[in-house]
Amino acid sequence: MKLKWYGHAAFRCLPTEGPVVITDPYTPEGVGYPPITDTADLVIRSSHDDDAHCRSDLIAGDPAVLDALEIAQNGGTGTAAGLTVTAIEAAEWDLHPEHEVPGQNGMYRFELDGIKIAHMGDVGNPLTDRQIAFFEDTDLLLALAGGYLTITLPDLMTMIHAVKPRLVVPMHFRTLTYKPRNTMWIESFLAGFKEEDIDFACTHEVDLTRQDIPDGTRVLVMDYAR
Repeated sequence: MKLKWYGHAAFRCLPTEGPVVITDPYTPEGVGYPPITDTADLVIRSSHDDDAHCRSDLIAGDPAVLDALEIAQNGGTGTAAGLTVTAIEAAEWDLHPEHEVPGQNGMYRFELDGIKIAHMGDVGNPLTDRQIAFFEDTDLLLALAGGYLTITLPDLMTMIHAVKPRLVVPMHFRTLTYKPRNTMWIESFLAGFKEEDIDFACTHEVDLTRQDIPDGTRVLVMDYAR
């Protein structure tokens, strides 16, 4: 599988077999990252009303769309383009500066090329026991690592220590391009790990196979697509 990070919470998963998936596409003008020009078979969005996470309409190729919040509120499982997605409901940060009432969203999971992938959506609060359990047996965790607007880093580390995902790829952290300036740089997130457990891809796209997934938790820091 090729994993590509566009920036913010948007990734493209291009498997050897199965549908091409793009997660949480954004409004470029809002977050500061370039438009996503790749096509996909399926777009998974964590909600339908957050312009930084829901712009499935901007993805070319007429992809199928799954809304993780709708899945979470309607039994927890949805299928499109031949892929089954499970989801659990979550809320934005209680103190979100742009929303009077915290918006609801879905955290979600799916499997491609034998890799169990979990995306944290846009959760902004400490996770409940049920939400933490949702991330058990995760091969690849796409983790909210900015510590502002989303879950705090101590609360995130509580979940990571509890479920021990095998590979953690951080997202939603501050970069020179990202417009929200109160999010933290990646060093704040990496301070929670041993230096020998951190790898830097130095590129926006990596190849991952099931054999590449480590036995213990490692972090892979990716660059965003230019």
